[in-house]
Amino acid sequence: MSEKIELNARQIPKYWYNIQADLPTPLAPPLGPDGTPITPEMLAPVFPMNIIEQEVSTQRWIPIPEPILDILAKWRPSPLKRATSFEKALDCPVKIYYKDEGVSPAGSHKPNTAIPQAYYNKIFGIKRLTTETGAGQWGSSLAMACAMFDLECKVYMVRISFDQKPFRKLMMAVWGAECIASPSPFTQAGREILEQDPNCPGSLGIAISEAVEEAVQREDTRYSLGSVLNHVMMHQTIIGLEAKTQMEVLGEYPDVVIGCVGGGSNFAGIAFPYVLDQIHGKKVDIIPAEPRACPTMTRGPFAYDYGDTAGLTPLLPMHSLGHRFVPLPIHAGGLRYHGVAPLISRLILDQLLTPQSFYQTDCYRAAMLWARTEGFIPAPETSHAIAAVVAEARKAKEEGKEKTILFSWSGHGLMDLAGYDNFMQGKLSDVELSDEELSLGLKCLEGYPNPPR
Repeated sequence: MSEKIELNARQIPKYWYNIQADLPTPLAPPLGPDGTPITPEMLAPVFPMNIIEQEVSTQRWIPIPEPILDILAKWRPSPLKRATSFEKALDCPVKIYYKDEGVSPAGSHKPNTAIPQAYYNKIFGIKRLTTETGAGQWGSSLAMACAMFDLECKVYMVRISFDQKPFRKLMMAVWGAECIASPSPFTQAGREILEQDPNCPGSLGIAISEAVEEAVQREDTRYSLGSVLNHVMMHQTIIGLEAKTQMEVLGEYPDVVIGCVGGGSNFAGIAFPYVLDQIHGKKVDIIPAEPRACPTMTRGPFAYDYGDTAGLTPLLPMHSLGHRFVPLPIHAGGLRYHGVAPLISRLILDQLLTPQSFYQTDCYRAAMLWARTEGFIPAPETSHAIAAVVAEARKAKEEGKEKTILFSWSGHGLMDLAGYDNFMQGKLSDVELSDEELSLGLKCLEGYPNPPR
């Protein structure tokens, strides 16, 4: 049996899958600060209207424009591989397949939505994009996309990652983007945070506040988000749609589908096409994996909350640790987000997903085993998915069941070797959110309306 299934460029999906058409329970609407549902026009200072239309659409299949397909074809379809050496090392009754999203120019799944977002902004007449980034994969991807569509790009990078991952900001510079550490002294949101804590490690919520604040101040500028929102989830479904075709070539169907989750785009990409099958009666376990240091799905309540720290975004119905919560500075910077996509939150409530959380040292152990068997070094974010794979493989062994596992290998870790160095030197510890820290983070949600369950 082949260990790698390649499709040709003609087999790239021509449509994105929009799960809003099939949700068992429709999403609650985003709200304005007065508690009333927002209108598409209210989002216009932040996003171009062609993207807003995708955000609110309930059309099941959205065509992918040819200019986007032409660029995606530079690396897509991405390969589906079987991790036979990793299977052997685990010695469990499982087949493990992974969708390799590390083959993109930026080294992760993020260009799958960066290219469409840059395209739609360009044809709408926008000249500049602002954004945030955690570990740097999203900032790198949007910088690349903006270069391809001749757009200016400014990236607010979470300070702890800005310091830990210098080569990511250099990648952005090569592609022509400006990258600055967040919180920064250049926005009101950043200045307020720095006044409270000059040594603040930053968070995705803070960086989002800064990027949105700048975007709404200029008519030629819009904001671009790499996760959380509906249209981002939809753009990423190209991963799972390709994977389904590749698994069909093998005559396989997964018993378990896994992806790591920060805001949720990588997970949605691999999982949503399988959630569609699940909604229609197919039996498949779908597991989103997150850090125990930032346990949004496993410990955060379902509530209306802001997507950013300063409260510049609409109130979103999502599992959240509170928009004022600043996660501990673990090395998986892309998973340090206080909330999770409303679509994923809704599917958790409908019991279609089973989230799990993992300690960072367990994730690094799984990643080290992967690197020493399969050869490729995973991103710290991806290591959470691999840790979930290990847990499911051991569970299969305990149950005496054979299982087929599919997961999204969301990106490589070649820019994240400092984290591996700290792990190998024994400098990383297991950090877990305490009940006291959780309660403190949730205080900012008091008085907000409760979304329908």
